[in-house]
Amino acid sequence: MMTQTAAYPLTMARPGERVRIVALAGGRSLDRRLTDLGLALGSIVRIVQNQMTGPMIVAIHESRVGLGMGMAQKLTVEPIKD
Repeated sequence: MMTQTAAYPLTMARPGERVRIVALAGGRSLDRRLTDLGLALGSIVRIVQNQMTGPMIVAIHESRVGLGMGMAQKLTVEPIKD
């Protein structure tokens, strides 16, 4: 029996959580910008800061990226089980 993992917007992820990007819903220009930042489909990111207001900070590879909540809302992620 296959189990379905729950996907949710990046804005719902908690600090310290590791997630995989499964969808981008920002339109061609925003999708390209996110991809240029390293936030492409299949990328694994760790949530550094998410206070539910103001920008959130995610770690991708050895870099930190700040995202506004509107931009982060357009990224759909699924949790990574360690």
